[in-house]
Order: sequence, then C-alpha cells, then structure tokens
Amino acid sequence: MIIPFWVFFVAAGIILSAYMAIKTGREERQAENESIELEGRVYMERIEKERKERRAGQQSLG
Repeated sequence: MIIPFWVFFVAAGIILSAYMAIKTGREERQAENESIELEGRVYMERIEKERKERRAGQQSLG
C-alpha cells in the first residue's frame, strides 16, 4: 500500500500545530503568573504602607 505524499504534509501540519498550541499555552500561563505576582506585590505594598500609616497615627496620639 502506497501512502500519498500529501498525507505526510497533513501529519506534519498537525504535529506543528500541536507544538505551537502547547508553546503558546505555556507562554500565556507564564505571562499570567507574572501579572498575578506583580498585582500581589502591589497589593502587599499598599497594605504595608497603610499599616505603617496607622502605626504612625497611633504613636502621635498616644
């Protein structure tokens, strides 16, 4: 049985598409994680700043 040459191109296309989908998924996940970490840092810095302001306010009253 002889396999037509275009079948090889179709198979290569499927493999290439799967590779690109996995690669893109990883890159998007990594970018999303970096964004989440940045938001978390900003949030924690804001909480720490408010905490320091409260302590400074309590010390000036006491």
